[in-house]
Amino acid sequence: MMEEVAHHEVSTEVSEKTNATAPTPTITTSTTAAPLPNPQLQAAGESIEMSIVEDGLKSQGGVWGWIKSASSNQFVQKVMEKTKTGVDKMITTLDPGMTPYMREGGDINFVVASDKEVKWAAVRDAFQSVFGTATVTGIAAQSNIAPQPVGYTAGLKGCQERIKYLRKAGLIDENQPCIAVENFIVEQIPDHWFDIGCILLDDPVHNITFELFTLSVPVDPDVINGIKQDTPADYDRRWSGMAVTIGEAIQKRHSWIDPSDWHRALTGRSRRDIIYSASLSLAELYRRKLPEKNLEQNI
Repeated sequence: MMEEVAHHEVSTEVSEKTNATAPTPTITTSTTAAPLPNPQLQAAGESIEMSIVEDGLKSQGGVWGWIKSASSNQFVQKVMEKTKTGVDKMITTLDPGMTPYMREGGDINFVVASDKEVKWAAVRDAFQSVFGTATVTGIAAQSNIAPQPVGYTAGLKGCQERIKYLRKAGLIDENQPCIAVENFIVEQIPDHWFDIGCILLDDPVHNITFELFTLSVPVDPDVINGIKQDTPADYDRRWSGMAVTIGEAIQKRHSWIDPSDWHRALTGRSRRDIIYSASLSLAELYRRKLPEKNLEQNI
């Protein structure tokens, strides 16, 4: 029994000595602090970047040179054009009345010798349709002939006088391209009268002149007899026509009809639409006649 106790004490001492001499394991973690930014190095880096940008801009002619080179890129041009087209479509869809204003500008600039919207707006819409963009405005002008011209010659004379009036009065420049519209009546076959519109285009700069005529609208013989009776025999402008217009004579019979647009009431088609249709052909003929245009390229 004594031997077991002694053996146990010896074992305990050995274990305590072993634990006392064994090194205690330690865990060490090393953290490396991020270096503080060096202001001098940052300044040097920014200086290098700025010099690279400046060199690039100088090589392309500065900021404007860079913008110019970017705008001349075909890809950039296509993107800009598609963007513009999309915005224009959105605006005109929300407000169709904005279409003429969105199409103003460009190289085509005409003055119509009339302040009546039925004339100048019809011409504007036609030229914008053909050229894409065009500026067309209307200025009141006198024809110096009878209110109701009779015959092709009188209709053409009325157009010429309206353009002449604007230039002589100094309302437009001598080289300003002009368009005039004058409606007249003519007896194309015996006892059959028709209302026709003459459209004259005069471009002094390019030395271009066109005369076109709208479709003919039949006029009741009784209306013709009425304006003949209402025109005095000694009327000083009888050489060019009558003192009373077709619209005024029709309004006497039908008070609800607008004398300036009797075409709509009798034919179902407004005078503006009639002028617009003829102006489309006029604009296309003018486009092909311009010196910088090539006929083969536009067919």
